Amino acid sequence: MPFTDAQRTAINTHDDNLLIVACAGSGKTEVISQRIAGLIGRPDVQPKNIVAFTFTEKAAGELKERVHTRIRELHGEVHGLAEMYIGTMHGYALDLLHSHVPEAFKYNVLNDVQTRLIIDKYSTRSGLTTTNAVVRGIEKPLRRWVNSKLYQQVMSILREDDVDLEGLRPDVADGLDKYTELLSDRAYFDYTAILHNAVVRLNDDDGDESVLDLQRHVKETVKYVVVDEYQDTNPVQEQLIRGLTRHGANLCVVGDDDQTIYQWRGSAVENILTIEGRYPDVHRVTLNENFRSSSAIVDLARHVVEQIPPGERLNKAMTAAGHQNFERGDLLALEFPDTEAEATWLVDRMERLSGVPFQDRESSEPRGLDWSDFAVLFRSVKADAGPLVEELRRRGIPYVIKGLTKLFETPEVQAAVTGFRFVAGLADEQDVVDAWVDAGVGLAERDVRAGLPVLAAAMQWDASKSWDSTTLQGVFLEFLEAVELREERVPNERGELVYYNLGCFSTAIGDFERIHLTSEPQQRFDAFAKWVEHQAPDYYEESDGDNGYAQPNAVVIATVHQAKGMQWPAVFLPALRKNTFPASGRGGLGVFHVVEEDLVPGAARYRGTEADERRLFYVAVTRAQKYLVLAFAPSEKRTGKKRSDFFNEATGVHTVLTREVVPSSDDRLTPTPRRGIPDVVMSFSDLKYLFECPYSFKLRLLYGFDSPLQKELGFGKSLHDVMAEIHKRAIEGDIATPEEAEDLVDRHLNLPFANKAAADQLRPAAETAVRRYLEHHGATLHQTRYSEQPVEIHPVPGVTVTGRVDLIKRLDTNETSVVDFKSSERAQAEELTRDQLHLYVLGYRELTGQDADVVEVLNLDKAGRDTREMVDPEVMTDLGKRVTEAADSLRTNRLSRRDSWCATCASCDFAGICRNRES
Repeated sequence: MPFTDAQRTAINTHDDNLLIVACAGSGKTEVISQRIAGLIGRPDVQPKNIVAFTFTEKAAGELKERVHTRIRELHGEVHGLAEMYIGTMHGYALDLLHSHVPEAFKYNVLNDVQTRLIIDKYSTRSGLTTTNAVVRGIEKPLRRWVNSKLYQQVMSILREDDVDLEGLRPDVADGLDKYTELLSDRAYFDYTAILHNAVVRLNDDDGDESVLDLQRHVKETVKYVVVDEYQDTNPVQEQLIRGLTRHGANLCVVGDDDQTIYQWRGSAVENILTIEGRYPDVHRVTLNENFRSSSAIVDLARHVVEQIPPGERLNKAMTAAGHQNFERGDLLALEFPDTEAEATWLVDRMERLSGVPFQDRESSEPRGLDWSDFAVLFRSVKADAGPLVEELRRRGIPYVIKGLTKLFETPEVQAAVTGFRFVAGLADEQDVVDAWVDAGVGLAERDVRAGLPVLAAAMQWDASKSWDSTTLQGVFLEFLEAVELREERVPNERGELVYYNLGCFSTAIGDFERIHLTSEPQQRFDAFAKWVEHQAPDYYEESDGDNGYAQPNAVVIATVHQAKGMQWPAVFLPALRKNTFPASGRGGLGVFHVVEEDLVPGAARYRGTEADERRLFYVAVTRAQKYLVLAFAPSEKRTGKKRSDFFNEATGVHTVLTREVVPSSDDRLTPTPRRGIPDVVMSFSDLKYLFECPYSFKLRLLYGFDSPLQKELGFGKSLHDVMAEIHKRAIEGDIATPEEAEDLVDRHLNLPFANKAAADQLRPAAETAVRRYLEHHGATLHQTRYSEQPVEIHPVPGVTVTGRVDLIKRLDTNETSVVDFKSSERAQAEELTRDQLHLYVLGYRELTGQDADVVEVLNLDKAGRDTREMVDPEVMTDLGKRVTEAADSLRTNRLSRRDSWCATCASCDFAGICRNRES
């Protein structure tokens, strides 16, 4: 493709630190990819010397595939691409800790929901209820459930921002100590702890051996750091960048200060505004040409964002350079008497645009617009999307709501919640029957009554049974099996949507039970029933459940934040009311009722400013390629009667009409959704499920169904972590001895779901397994070449399979062996293990350009059997074809059941929601 002068300059700037100011739609991903591919061509640069950060995992997958494609185009086959890091900062920091800090190997990561749950469960130990908010000079303790979200934000700010910790009130300082101690005692990282712990070690000049090892690795390996979406970095992320570049690594940051939208999470736009004064020899390149949107949309976006004072934004002027032509009527700003009328017109407009010719690319044939070409973006889906959802539902128009904002309002999830309320004594049998029958999922009363014994049995747990014998997840899956709910049984072609919602609900059950499994079942079921009814919707308000593979032909409903990085032919921005967009200051308790504002530099960004809201509106506008609707309707709230200033400003732009021009019906085409081919990036573990049973993969990884937890979980991983330390030390010449077994187990054993009795039983077993391994294999530890080595395979363009090889060693016979460790917890079918090992061999080939000779399974159980065989070229050839076929089936949603009941079905946690069991 031809490049602009600015793009070419950015691609070819390798030696100076580089700031790429990339306006919306300016082709930054291609520029980053070309620059990285160019760096690989330098004689002193290997893939492992490059670290590239993206804001999301989805963006990482897209960038990784683009980079690998450009490298192949420029240089042919290049080995070692698996050692080039392209991903999020959290992922990189966690990898550093799990690779170079043995004490951190056992730490599990809590997502945001699980973090809030652990704060609530241990409300005193976490410091929640011993920390005060100060309101009008009066101290009030924070409350369990009610203020845990606020407390979670405070704990993040105290570790992510440059807070004056010495100035904290004693109760807040004590809360921080309690919270970090709780996480440490239970071997958990929250997202902030991952970054904080990595940053401390990267910048500590007086650290222990593991700190020095980590810094030595960075100093010797990292030569080029690339940071996308730099405008949304916060202080601790900037410290991570500093830690990686302090030894002389080149820095390239890419971003647009006009698209800073995460200030409420601590993003500091000052990072991109001041970088030229904080790093040496920074060369600035501005990519100001927008190839996405029409000239009218670009002009409107500029008009909005250029109202920000010059000192608060970088000087630039975005211009339209794409192929989308502007026609009168493309941009509308309309008023309606109420939100119902607004919703009715929005859907009318979608129906009128359906089939209108649209050209995705300059060289492509026009197609007719379809439902998936329409996106409705709200400042808050939770507050304002209701009337639109009802209108789409009434007309039978398919829609998807990004994230889990409205999950708990869906009839099938409300029915599932009623079942748990029954177990907790908060509902009766008829309530359960009515809820499921009314949900419209194809169940009659007799079907639902067949599931009631499952719920009744859950109520009858007593102390004579193991506390993990009855789990929330197990009861949920058993109930669905008993009522014989199947995806294909749901009427009106709603099967996928219903199963997706139930899968998301299963994910919520898993989040709750990961924190509460060690509670007795009666207490656990009671707490869950109340939590899922009263607290859960708020917990999941900001989550995004998009897996990136599914591409339903449906109208997209999302928040502006969720739409970042995306584009649609037609975008609708309703609810443009004063106090809504731009949002007014939030009432109630805030972080500065807990932490004094003057202790936090740039504290105003946590509240949100008018400039911040302008940036968010700019992002919303620039998601549109050709058609844009701005809509205002007064709400019932007293504060929702006036038009947004942004709406009023838009009416002053000459390309915006305030009365609709109905698109011509003369040249309509058949509505045809754009079907891109999504890049597939999956782990070897994901692929294992896809090989075992495509439908099981769909239930688990696309819908989100979770397996019941067991108290033994963690035992196999703990042994795995011990092996990782043993072999990483061996590479450095430090050979562990059997006498260290107890110390190794102390450092790595983590059984998050075991009570004391179970832990006391499993610890000696772990020590015995480690001691036995060192006795049998100690003499060959020096043969270790790689431990926990990242590998990748790329069978066809657009498909990447990633993983880590437990061990690669050189045998006395001068052969290379690829080794996988197994224990009873990690056991699987032998054929599947053979496939997995040969995938590792393919990864080793891509890593080094060499072939392994032997594949081994070393079983860490006393009664376990080791296996060893020669690498089979036929298996490897066949695997390449099977991976390609599996990726194609994933892309096209052809994830079917096995033809008949088999051994795989018998061991599958989800067999009961797939088909009838066979004895």
